[in-house]
Amino acid sequence: MSKTDTTDTTDTGDAHRAAGDEAAGADLSTAPREETVGGPTLGVVGWIRWFWRQLTSMRVALILLFLLSLGAVPGSLIPQTSADELKVADFKKAHETLTPVYEKLQLFDVYSSVWFSAIYILLFVSLIGCIVPRTWQFVGQLRGLPPGAPKRLTRLPAYTTWRTEADPEEVRAAALAVLKGRRFRARATGDAVAAEKGYLREAGNLLFHLALIVMLVAFAWGQLFKSEGGKLVVEGDGFSNTLTQYDDFKSGSQFGVDELEPFSFTLDSFTGTYEKSGPQRGTPRTFEAAVSYTEADGKDRKAVIRVNEPLEIGDSKVYLIAHGYAPVVTVKDGQGKTVFHGAVPLLPIDNNITSTGAVKVMDGYRNKKGEKEQLGFKAFFVPTFAGAGQGSMFSQFPALDFPVMALTGYHGSLGVDSGLPQNVYQLDTAKMTQFKLDEGTGVAKRLVPGETMTLPDGAGSITFEKDIKEWASFQVSQQPGNGLALAGAVAAIAGLTGSLFIQRRRIWVRAVRGEDGTTVVEMAGLGRSESAKLPEELADLAVALTDQAPPAPEPTAPESVDPDTAESEPAEPEPAEAVADASEGAEK
Repeated sequence: MSKTDTTDTTDTGDAHRAAGDEAAGADLSTAPREETVGGPTLGVVGWIRWFWRQLTSMRVALILLFLLSLGAVPGSLIPQTSADELKVADFKKAHETLTPVYEKLQLFDVYSSVWFSAIYILLFVSLIGCIVPRTWQFVGQLRGLPPGAPKRLTRLPAYTTWRTEADPEEVRAAALAVLKGRRFRARATGDAVAAEKGYLREAGNLLFHLALIVMLVAFAWGQLFKSEGGKLVVEGDGFSNTLTQYDDFKSGSQFGVDELEPFSFTLDSFTGTYEKSGPQRGTPRTFEAAVSYTEADGKDRKAVIRVNEPLEIGDSKVYLIAHGYAPVVTVKDGQGKTVFHGAVPLLPIDNNITSTGAVKVMDGYRNKKGEKEQLGFKAFFVPTFAGAGQGSMFSQFPALDFPVMALTGYHGSLGVDSGLPQNVYQLDTAKMTQFKLDEGTGVAKRLVPGETMTLPDGAGSITFEKDIKEWASFQVSQQPGNGLALAGAVAAIAGLTGSLFIQRRRIWVRAVRGEDGTTVVEMAGLGRSESAKLPEELADLAVALTDQAPPAPEPTAPESVDPDTAESEPAEPEPAEAVADASEGAEK
């Protein structure tokens, strides 16, 4: 045979061996196979197929997931219309230059914007396109059998060999039992045993992506069918779960008013205690609302609502989200007739519950000329006053240790008769005239509980009563997708754990009779990715198999050998070295 023929034969043998090794390592992953498509030869259908392959690739899915998380950042930094319209209005007033840009980019409605919805839908489609073909491929792998052993096991990253006096059939039977005992899927094929393990890695990968779809569905379901409303309730007052009772209310596009859970409750009392000293002075220690509530069955029940401990009634949850004070005031006209008496909720502006608000007398008041007028008072309340001459009038502590309220009075028109909505905590003085006082600062007066401010020119008086009530703000929510989202999150963590910590690997054991009559045992392993644990596992399996097929004793060397005629033959590995080869296989 010529040199050229010899080279061709060698190349052909190498190609066959490479093809066999590639087949042995095939299907260790469910990733779709890449197909090379020539750009210039693509038609319309070709470009559509190319776009679909790109969209359903895992790389694009990860990019879309990153874009979705990046797109949610403006929603947490910029006030959202769906969460607080007043904050959005204040932001627009304070940033007149940025407002038109933000409006065009829909940054005040991020989660319902066109661009955020596009990313969301593309991610949904991409995940489905990734999962469906991988699932079918994974099912096919589960139904299939471990592939046969490559021709040359020495080419694999983990390898060991030894000789034994046991018959090849006995060795293969013992290897099959050992591998099945270690929960490998194993079968005898030809002169070898093939085994495979680690399918939970791909199962975890698919579970993780399925869980992402579940979470996306739960998020969409929650946005479509959710409802959320807020209500401020003063001690002794109640609330009924109807649309007209809410201070603010928003819901999903598919939510119906008739889906509101039928219940009502009364705020019996609010209890708040605070740290009195140390670096955490003023930090709430007790923050709870005692309520009496009634469900559809008409039975009265008692409950205590705390932060992160909502009251659950059917599909609704009642959360305690804020607290403040509602001083009780009495307003009388110049004739001594009471025209207003009640608790006025004031809104906190700092952590020590310094509060502001307004007292509005809309009906029943007449001035000294007998003409109908409306009264308004700007109120500034501090639960713990530092004292006159001790700095600005801001509270020093959240509890009612030294309550003081400053009032500024106006008369005229409150503007409520125009029919336009008005903030109950703010006073519109555009059509009102301020009272000029002979005491206090000339325009305002500080009152302690029980004191009265007399209005000039016989206009009447306002009294700060000794009774100071507290109020609590509640949020009533119906989120139908929360349970599904939680299940998806747990499944995603479990799937991700499996895909990260479980290794897909294959083991082959070949046992054939050698020329000297002893059985040659070869063991090799192949993992989806390089892992230090694969040689260790192979060594452990080899030790277990040597109990059934112990290494044969070393052959006795001849007494005299002619060095001129002796052929160099490779020495057989020591029994101890046969097992140690497995841990050194990674270097081979």
